Amino acid sequence: MSPAPRSLAVAVASFAAAPAPYVEQRPLLDSAPDPYVVVHGGWYYMMATRGDRLAIRRTRDLAHLADATEETVWQPPAAGANARSIWAPELHRLNGRWYIYYTAADSAHDDDAHRGVFVLENRASDPRAGRWVDRGRVKTRLSGLDGTVFTARGRSWFVYSAYDGPDSVLAIAAIRNPWTLTGPERVIARPDRSWERQGGRQILEGPAFLRGPRGDLFLSYSGSACWSHGYAVGLLRADAGADLLDPRSWSKAARPILASNPGAHVFAPGHNAFFEPRRGETWIVYHANRAAGQGCTAGRAPHVARVRWSATGVPQVPLTAIELPAPLGD
Repeated sequence: MSPAPRSLAVAVASFAAAPAPYVEQRPLLDSAPDPYVVVHGGWYYMMATRGDRLAIRRTRDLAHLADATEETVWQPPAAGANARSIWAPELHRLNGRWYIYYTAADSAHDDDAHRGVFVLENRASDPRAGRWVDRGRVKTRLSGLDGTVFTARGRSWFVYSAYDGPDSVLAIAAIRNPWTLTGPERVIARPDRSWERQGGRQILEGPAFLRGPRGDLFLSYSGSACWSHGYAVGLLRADAGADLLDPRSWSKAARPILASNPGAHVFAPGHNAFFEPRRGETWIVYHANRAAGQGCTAGRAPHVARVRWSATGVPQVPLTAIELPAPLGD
């Protein structure tokens, strides 16, 4: 694939925005489900679901991401609790070390009941080098997937999509270190909206943290089954001083902030993350299909868009063409 153009269009609806015309988007890569981008040391690092391994791309310019070599940094064991279905990796820099959070299932039982979030640690300055140490499974109360971490109110927090009966819900707990929970684990959101119950499953997954300019805390998430045309991105919001373990602290947007739009050739968008190339500049990365009916496959491709903020401090993704992030310097 040739490099993406500097101008991309956004195929999303802003928070409570009125309908507006869409322009076709072009993805960064042909294939990269569950994309995750982090900025560190003048580089963009990107990971995505590869199924049987963990791999990282590095570039100074996202317009040339397709030219960056994808380097495998870890392969699962032949058997054991984290041997199958290696999904949704996230690369985090915490306390001067690199951590990868990823979803995996047991080699003997590759199913939801035996799926969990695992952690790897690396002390090297470049996450593509050094040795990745297996820190094991995050001991959550329920089985689940799509773990993420963030820091707020002087503590570090872990959020994941938990299998709770027929539902996939979002649960949160404080963490003592990057792989150890401490204190209670609480469910903060359930799939209680019709748009979150499409495709034969009621699902909230892929949580991603974003801090607002007024100190408010946001968690985006993907709702409905990923093979459904109704798969989309929703938003939770909590006040800066709220008790993050209290479900009542989190309010839910009435409708998705990112949804399918045939006119833009964006279908079933979801599993997003946020990154900041520069201070005061926030971007979203997410995957989407290029046509209806393509399902939950490796064909899902990554897109990026600039996040704007409303007068009330709510994240918005404008419906006009925007530029890719500028290249990073040394």
